[in-house]
Amino acid sequence: MIAVLACKLCRSLIRLLGRGGTDFPGRVALKLCPNLLGELAKNVTTVIVTGTNGKTTTSRMIEQSWQDAGISYFANKSGANLLSGVTAEFAVHSTLTGRCKYPYALIEADEAALKFISKYVDAKVIVFTNVFRDQLDRYGEVTHTLEKLRIGSKNSPNAVLCLNADDSLITSLHDDVPNPVLFYGVSTPIYAGHVAEVSDAPYCIKCKSEYEYDFVTYGHLGGYRCPHCGYARPTPDLCVSRIVTSDEEHSEVVFRDGQTEIPASINLPGGYNIYNACAAMTAAKSLGLDLTKAAQSLSHFACGFGRMEKFEIGGADVRMILIKNPAGCNQVLNFLTQRTEPFVFAACLNDRAQDGKDVSWIWDVDFERLTAMEGVLSDIYVSGVRADDMALRFLYAGFPKERIHVQKDYAQLMEEATGKKLPVFVMPTYTAMLALRGTIAKRYGYKEFWQ
Repeated sequence: MIAVLACKLCRSLIRLLGRGGTDFPGRVALKLCPNLLGELAKNVTTVIVTGTNGKTTTSRMIEQSWQDAGISYFANKSGANLLSGVTAEFAVHSTLTGRCKYPYALIEADEAALKFISKYVDAKVIVFTNVFRDQLDRYGEVTHTLEKLRIGSKNSPNAVLCLNADDSLITSLHDDVPNPVLFYGVSTPIYAGHVAEVSDAPYCIKCKSEYEYDFVTYGHLGGYRCPHCGYARPTPDLCVSRIVTSDEEHSEVVFRDGQTEIPASINLPGGYNIYNACAAMTAAKSLGLDLTKAAQSLSHFACGFGRMEKFEIGGADVRMILIKNPAGCNQVLNFLTQRTEPFVFAACLNDRAQDGKDVSWIWDVDFERLTAMEGVLSDIYVSGVRADDMALRFLYAGFPKERIHVQKDYAQLMEEATGKKLPVFVMPTYTAMLALRGTIAKRYGYKEFWQ
């Protein structure tokens, strides 16, 4: 009772001060009661979403399907996805006696934190999105990230595991646990042209032979198979069987569940959001929800903060797209290079703890492809703590120095970028996104990220 009360008071005080209060209240509560999460999560049907990319957007898609299905739930939509943040969310949604006010919980879990959260939360469903190289100073190589997810799976014996069949790393989790599994995937190429990107998992996780691919969607995802030991992409239980159209606003796809085809409109662009939608549909299937209704929810869900989020500033449309690793960044570039109308591009690079101190990953991103957009890409702005590093990267990519504008003041960045009255696409890392979004909220009257 004392721990829950302390958490609630801390959250209220921090919010009064105009801050998010997503993590600190949970740390206070855990100091007072280390097993608090385990007590609060009892009798709550919990669905966890984890993985390197797509956690927040997949969670928001699932959340919309729950709203439309009339499910009573809470979610950690503010991005508090570590043990302390998840504990805080359970505490503020519980009574002082520790009874959760909602029968369902939708929890986004950091891929390195799942092994800790799963000690206390007996999840009913865990959705695994993918494993990509990300924040090497924190996660290490992809095999280390995968091992953390494997521990989380073993800690969750009662969970249905929703696994990305197109990710050879994620698929391997099936071999180590007795849990029931639902595989999902995209059974068709996403892009019209040949996908040639750096692969984070080119070799078989079983025998180390090089994979062969029937098709590649992006990164190391696709129809992989090992010619030596036979390890291969399993047949998905639910998949995207056809991509009807995909433009800069949305995608029209067809899902296949067994022999049933379900058309859907996804109200966000980008091939990676097709994967997020497929993961959300599989979560709905695992809970026995009506898949036709779940597909309809994809057409009107609210995107997470900074994830393809749109603003109108000074008469210009601004879209903010969070980046954090080469795979995700290359997917944003795939989206941008489909544009035929002029636009302004901004990249905001930070190297704080939540971003990863090592920013060398920007050299693995194919920024060179933007140089072919002469006449469409108007100007490039760079900002953030490591703005000069990003400017150098664009210089080496082949952009003339006079077209690269360094502007470290976020308010001035928005003024200059939107002053051309063209659509603006901003690509920030996590802490840069929070700071830039805070500036936009205060200066232009938008809600703070935790709202």
